[in-house]
Amino acid sequence: MNEIRSVAVIGAGTMGHGIAYAASLAGYSVAITDADSATLERGESRIRAAFDKAVERGKCTVAERQAGLDRLSCISTPAEAVIDADLVIEAIPERLELKQRLFSSIEDAVSPQTIFASNTSSLSISAIASVLARKDRMIGLHFFNPVPVMKLVEIVRGTETSDAIVEVARRFAVSLGKTPIVVKDSPGFASSRLGVVLGLEAMRMLEQGVAIAEDIDRAMELGYNHPVGPLRLTDIVGLDVRLAIADHLHATIGADTYKAPDLLRRMVSEGKLGKKSGQGFYRWESEA
Repeated sequence: MNEIRSVAVIGAGTMGHGIAYAASLAGYSVAITDADSATLERGESRIRAAFDKAVERGKCTVAERQAGLDRLSCISTPAEAVIDADLVIEAIPERLELKQRLFSSIEDAVSPQTIFASNTSSLSISAIASVLARKDRMIGLHFFNPVPVMKLVEIVRGTETSDAIVEVARRFAVSLGKTPIVVKDSPGFASSRLGVVLGLEAMRMLEQGVAIAEDIDRAMELGYNHPVGPLRLTDIVGLDVRLAIADHLHATIGADTYKAPDLLRRMVSEGKLGKKSGQGFYRWESEA
């Protein structure tokens, strides 16, 4: 089994640019692309800022920063970005048909040895892989936000994913300084299934006036040693993302535990998406 040397990241948003930064910092050649040129430009800017911050904090030297940026290429189309990739990581919106269309469109453009990975937090890896001729080479690589900080990578094995691909993915995650866990392809995997339950219940408590957002979060931070409370974490993840995951889990698992509260739907409809919009359960400074 060939090892990974070059990585293509499709999607330069919050997760995509973080994954590209982590891979470049770890020594991989990285090509990043996005359908929206402004998002790609913004992603490149944030990768540069992440390297600057790493230098400030002593995580890398000025020379290592430059070497990392030299390994990074911003490419206008997925077909061009994936040509030399040993690993393609998709970080586009959580819609099954979009992900299927993407992988179907690039399969013929890559080497037969290329590994396909999705950063999906809840969609079926097997369903995404169903459009591929080489289904055994599809895997889930679920990173967490913010990617440079969060240590977990959830490796999701599809029904046809080979043992060899799982092992290469595990070694790749470790090489980025992450701790991988391997889970089978089931709705919400492990992390989203657990995390969404806590987040939705916190929203229901807020909706019912049990406590204010800050105190609900403090209950989990100080009482259960969670580094970030469930409402603040929802802001960081994105309320729209959490809603999409909740709706998917409610539809596939069926339990009312995953039924999204009216509060969440209302906030998303009002454009209160959390950190990325500047307003969610908390107010945030603009990242622009």
